[in-house]
Amino acid sequence: MKTAEIKLTIQLDDNNVPETIMWESTDSANKEALPVKAMMLSLWDQSYKNTLKIDLWTKEMPVDEMKRFFYETLQTMGDTFLRATGEKNIVEDLRDYCAHFADKMEIKQ
Repeated sequence: MKTAEIKLTIQLDDNNVPETIMWESTDSANKEALPVKAMMLSLWDQSYKNTLKIDLWTKEMPVDEMKRFFYETLQTMGDTFLRATGEKNIVEDLRDYCAHFADKMEIKQ
């Protein structure tokens, strides 16, 4: 059995606002920590049947990149949901919403 580890290192300012977010993985070809401006981590709590979440972004994350980050996240959630459930019809609806979201947020697809 193989074990992989994902490590997140968050540097906070005096008000606990993220200054930097670094991530690394034992499975990554790149063996050094990489900087990111934002992250969303969702974990399923099977005991309580709900989601545990950590959403963080640095002070340096521009609004236009945050909009794009949400758009890309919604798109990849659709991919994941399709692979996990095979529910093509609802994923098509999600894709339609993503197109609407991109239009309203003026995101170039």
